[in-house]
Amino acid sequence: MKKTGQNENRSGGRTKLLAVLICLILLIAGAGAVRMSRNLLAQPASSSSASTALQQDQQRQEQPTVQMLPKDQVPVPAQARERSQQSQKLPQSAQSSQSSSTSILPRETDAEKTARLKWWTDARFGLFIHFGLYALPARHEWVKNHERLTNEQYQKYFDHFNPDLFHPREWARMAKAAGMKYAVITSKHHEGFCLWDSKYTDYKVTNTPFGRDLLKEFVDAFRAEGLKVGFYYSLLDWHHPDYTIDVMHPLRPANEADYERLNAGKDMNRYRQYMKDQVRELLTNYGEISIMWFDFSFPGKHGKGRDDWDSVGLLKLARSLQPNIIVDDRLDLQDVEGGWDFTTPEQVVVTKWPEYKGKKIPWETCQTFSGSWGYYRDEYTWKSPSQLLELLINSVSKGGNLLLNVGPTGRGTFDQRAQERLKAMGDWMAVNSRSIYSCTEAPPEFVAPPNTLLTWNPETRRLYVHLLSYPLNGIWLKGLAGKVEYVQFLHDASEILFEPGKGQEASDLWLSLPVQKPPVEIPVLEIFIKR
Repeated sequence: MKKTGQNENRSGGRTKLLAVLICLILLIAGAGAVRMSRNLLAQPASSSSASTALQQDQQRQEQPTVQMLPKDQVPVPAQARERSQQSQKLPQSAQSSQSSSTSILPRETDAEKTARLKWWTDARFGLFIHFGLYALPARHEWVKNHERLTNEQYQKYFDHFNPDLFHPREWARMAKAAGMKYAVITSKHHEGFCLWDSKYTDYKVTNTPFGRDLLKEFVDAFRAEGLKVGFYYSLLDWHHPDYTIDVMHPLRPANEADYERLNAGKDMNRYRQYMKDQVRELLTNYGEISIMWFDFSFPGKHGKGRDDWDSVGLLKLARSLQPNIIVDDRLDLQDVEGGWDFTTPEQVVVTKWPEYKGKKIPWETCQTFSGSWGYYRDEYTWKSPSQLLELLINSVSKGGNLLLNVGPTGRGTFDQRAQERLKAMGDWMAVNSRSIYSCTEAPPEFVAPPNTLLTWNPETRRLYVHLLSYPLNGIWLKGLAGKVEYVQFLHDASEILFEPGKGQEASDLWLSLPVQKPPVEIPVLEIFIKR
């Protein structure tokens, strides 16, 4: 009896243990199924599974291609290169399977997107404005980061911000006279300071000695001059109490272990909601906004990418409030359909029209006069008018736009050096803008002679030859004999004589030019191509 009882106890124990094991297996399997179900439900319609490492590598290889000319051709100052390295210049690939599992954005055909962007691709030339508290220290817009300043140390600039000479109509008139068609202003830069009367923060322009909604005055002034307006909005915020300290933060620690301690009590969920509330204000309270320029993502260890911003949520909000708005590529949504409209190579000279998945894409290079985006009193690496014009022409010759930046002074004026260069560009554009507006890359049948850049207007069938270095007597145009109706200098409509052959190939065309260079910075030949 005793042995039998022991056997029964052992048997009963094994049965109970087996039952427990079965329950555990079922629980684990159930949890896995729930996770798989969530992932599958969250996947875009075009995605069959979560991204694999191989897929991510392929996506990275398919990023838009941007190449640089030799640095000595158009100099890029060291501080500009530093910011360029810190900033995301092109769309980034997916950083997590969770973030790529967002619902897709509203779809549009290629033709619909082309129509939506047409005003922008026709305009080709815009004004970028970096204005904030950093205008007061006047030593780079990243001064808070570079000098590791605390909020308390930076507060003096807020307390003394009073751009009493701010006259936005003068800004708008200078931009228009320079030939610009749109303007984008920093509504909030990385420092977190807001140029409008946001109800979600006290860190705003209306609480400074200036006391007015600067953004509203800007919008009204530029619209009055016929320019379209856009808002830059930084995803970074070095002032907000819930923004977690990362590798770009002024208070970034030297020791890895200190990140957790420094971020105790911070809540990115609250910050994400803060961003959405502010974007809603910007896109609700100021009428039609043509461009939303987000800046910038930096995924990786102690960095921030799409999940940290809820980039899809921000983009869906922007498009719901302003269906025709044009959005840049810095939300880390490269692989999301409709996640960006144009790519943004920064402080580089593009040598080839950028492509994505083998297809040419809309693009805009953002450039500075010197090595800083904000006002920098003692920075002297300023580009010449000729270099700036070449930047503009080169961009259009590769199918892109130029967004040229001004950093106003602490009193709200444009630096005299900036005014001089804007005027020089305006003088050239006054007589040569036909080679810029509505123009694009010339078809491959047109070969650029040495030291020239070509642009092409497909509607008027006019080819523009920009003479970067003025030639002696004339130039050859390959393969254009019998295809040209008329040639003139664009600045004064004076005729240029031409003839085929002349000792070269019979298919080539010789253009006879005056010995003396015309009195324009970069002369332009306007060639009427036969239909």
